[in-house]
Amino acid sequence: MTVKATLRHHRFLTKRVSAGVFAPQSAMVAAALGQMIEDEQEREVARGILADEIRGRLQTSREDFNDAADAFARARRRGSKSGRR
Repeated sequence: MTVKATLRHHRFLTKRVSAGVFAPQSAMVAAALGQMIEDEQEREVARGILADEIRGRLQTSREDFNDAADAFARARRRGSKSGRR
């Protein structure tokens, strides 16, 4: 597969290969693709966890949630006790 790279990309690749970090440029491209795949898998796991949390909260009755006014009042009281505003 042929991919066009910008001059910036080419300079970066050449510099890293010259420094011995990667043997050929294709090894660096393969490493970058591997990292992208790993990042995508981690995002999928995070999305799944978030979706599970949202589904769980949707099944929670309103009575089980904290009242916003009460929560903010408690926070203000704690803030005033510690000298914060």
